[in-house]
Amino acid sequence: MLARRIPSILPCMNRQESLEVTKIYSIAGLLSERGKLVQERPFRSPHHTVSSVGIVGGGQIPKPGEVSLSHRGVLFLDELPEFSKSALEVLRQPLEDKEVTLSRSKITLSFPSDFMLISSMNPCPCGFYGYEEDRSCTCTPHQVQRYRSRISGPLLDRIDLHVEVPRVNFETISSKSVPESSEEIRSRVNQARQIQQERFKESATLCNSGMVPAQIRKHCELDQDGKGLLHQSFDRLGLSARAHDRILKVARTIADLAGEEKIQVAHVAEAIQYRALDRKFWG
Repeated sequence: MLARRIPSILPCMNRQESLEVTKIYSIAGLLSERGKLVQERPFRSPHHTVSSVGIVGGGQIPKPGEVSLSHRGVLFLDELPEFSKSALEVLRQPLEDKEVTLSRSKITLSFPSDFMLISSMNPCPCGFYGYEEDRSCTCTPHQVQRYRSRISGPLLDRIDLHVEVPRVNFETISSKSVPESSEEIRSRVNQARQIQQERFKESATLCNSGMVPAQIRKHCELDQDGKGLLHQSFDRLGLSARAHDRILKVARTIADLAGEEKIQVAHVAEAIQYRALDRKFWG
């Protein structure tokens, strides 16, 4: 449910993005109405039996796969460890390069694949690992380890936010309080995107996630407290260089959402917190 709400808080697509998505869906033969632009951001949720060809595309006459069909939108992989190893590992290149290249004997085609990857998984096969209530995990340590090892470290390293979702209690479900609407959240996201558009107006970068190392050094400068916290976490958690840069990008985005010109130590701390799940479960 959380994943399906993400498109509702993302900025609406501009004309250029609509044209890009429409072209892809036209090539794939998925346009519902000829001559009509796709106006809503894609949300793709393939079944876990999908093949690697289904993920990146292919065939005798290469067609776009799920990574391209979710261009400018969301690719949601539910029950991530249930996907085949090959289907998951082919995600690594599109996540980095924002495009996928398919080579055949007579033709080589490149499709754009700038998408937001969202996935979900249980902590163990039975789903109750870490519960403090009456329900206890029935899995052996070997079963838990084998289940989690289906997600490789390099793939996990490319996921910016690791969020643990606890069980919802009855009081929360039955509460009559009115939560914040998607329109209100989208308004904050639009404000942050406007800040980023102004920041990158002289480059091809669209938002913080697309920053190259030179832009990270320029726009993600930390004070002494922030550097000290990041240094301590880098050594203690054994983070990679990729994780270091992604923490800075997330911290910059948190600061933009808060309307802050400079990254504060609290923004760095929150960004680091989102990297802790791989060390909690995989460390």
